[in-house]
Amino acid sequence: MSAASPAADAADTPAATPDAPPGRRFEPDLRSMTRINLRPIASPMPLGFFTIAIASVMTGCLQLGILDETARGAVALTVLPAFALQLLVSFLAFGARDVIAATLMGVFAGSWLPYSLIMLSGAADGLQVLGVFNLALLCFGALMTAVTRPKRALWLVLAVSLPRWAATGLAGVTGADWLTRTSGALGLLVALVAMYTAFALMLEDMRSEQVLPIGRSGPAHLAVEGDLSVQLRNLERQAGVRRTL
Repeated sequence: MSAASPAADAADTPAATPDAPPGRRFEPDLRSMTRINLRPIASPMPLGFFTIAIASVMTGCLQLGILDETARGAVALTVLPAFALQLLVSFLAFGARDVIAATLMGVFAGSWLPYSLIMLSGAADGLQVLGVFNLALLCFGALMTAVTRPKRALWLVLAVSLPRWAATGLAGVTGADWLTRTSGALGLLVALVAMYTAFALMLEDMRSEQVLPIGRSGPAHLAVEGDLSVQLRNLERQAGVRRTL
């Protein structure tokens, strides 16, 4: 085995940068050596939309008077699992690098928990507090609709949720019965739209093609219809790859 000569070692050593501080070594371009491993997961969105649908049916039936007022506690217990399920959906959506879906599902999860706790506890002025809370959700939803248009499935669920949050909020603040009934009817509409969206997404995932129209456009359309090069575009600037958020 021959020993390498000092001259050869000097030739293999990268030239020092003139302005480099003493003792600091600068690495060559790392792009050719970088490997990024992604963990494929199934889409959690059908679970999120089905959860919205079921919880909206229960709360809507209570507001419409289909379920008696004495059933408030039972409805609250039925809706409470929606918090855990949608929190799980939000967590998985963050892992799939979909910040819009993750944020939306996380806020939906946060909306079911206070509803269930207030209904179970029978807290004083609970309906008024929920009214103000729903008006705050209305502001959130209005902002989210501005960024979710390419994701028509999310946008449509938000679009039908906005008037429901408005009606629920005003009903809680004013105590008007007709607003409560209006909110219940809108809740059933939200459930219908969410259930259709969940079913369409499940069919699409099972058959690897769009079966029922969802209406994706722009980046959302390219994410499904584009090739691998589209998916890897600007990957170095994605959260989890870049150094800071």
